[in-house]
Amino acid sequence: MAMKDEFRKIITTLADRFSVPPIDKMFFPPLYRGGQPRNAEFMAMGLGQGAAGISFVLIGDATGADLYNKLHPDQFIGKDPVAFALEFGSDDPVKEMISLAAINAISHFAMVKMGVEVDSTSDSLGLLNLCAGDRIGMVGLFMPLMGAIKKTGADLVILEKKPELKEKFPRLNITLDPRELKTCNKVLCTSTTILNNSLDNIMTHCDPGAFVSIVGPTAGYFPDPVFARGVDVVGGRVVKDSELFFQLLEQGKKWGDATEKVCFQKSTYRSVV
Repeated sequence: MAMKDEFRKIITTLADRFSVPPIDKMFFPPLYRGGQPRNAEFMAMGLGQGAAGISFVLIGDATGADLYNKLHPDQFIGKDPVAFALEFGSDDPVKEMISLAAINAISHFAMVKMGVEVDSTSDSLGLLNLCAGDRIGMVGLFMPLMGAIKKTGADLVILEKKPELKEKFPRLNITLDPRELKTCNKVLCTSTTILNNSLDNIMTHCDPGAFVSIVGPTAGYFPDPVFARGVDVVGGRVVKDSELFFQLLEQGKKWGDATEKVCFQKSTYRSVV
């Protein structure tokens, strides 16, 4: 079963088990030419009872940009988030973006309903136990982590899809060849690899013994489909205070205490779905 099919199956299970509240908030940042600034990289969906989900603004080509610019929160308020979640895997980047936000929001709602104790203290990067002598594969240039990795003395190779980044950051070891991941004993992927359908391909290029971690704000879902593909750790975010979170989004400010990090480890995870 394809990974996005597995996510849809989880949502169907949760929708059968719980009465999922309708959408009561939506946030879409403005689209910027030349790429999104850091304070406008994410959109979000809020549900009744305080649940919320985050998704990366990944809209593809000019057609996707046109579709994105036509979106308005009022088109979604009062609607069933399950319907949007079940569009995951549609290959329409705008629908995919909204679907992931819905999946994260429904997952958050279900985690609270089931009393799932999420690990908000473990550091998903720290679990990689980075040290000198390691060769780290970073899938997607994730600038916020560069400083921490550099301090460990580990060797770093960055896999990117954008050739222009090699020119922009000539001092970084950036490659466009996924086969270089085979030389890495630890691999760090951004959570966008779920959204852009690249995780399965990435895993085929990783050494079978490599420790693989996925991190990023959009990894707020039940991690079963990801663990099934050999990932060891998933580190994401959940929204603690929906009202404050959406206020901060509108203001283009850092999320602060409105969200908290969560970490799932394959070695200790017990599926509830």
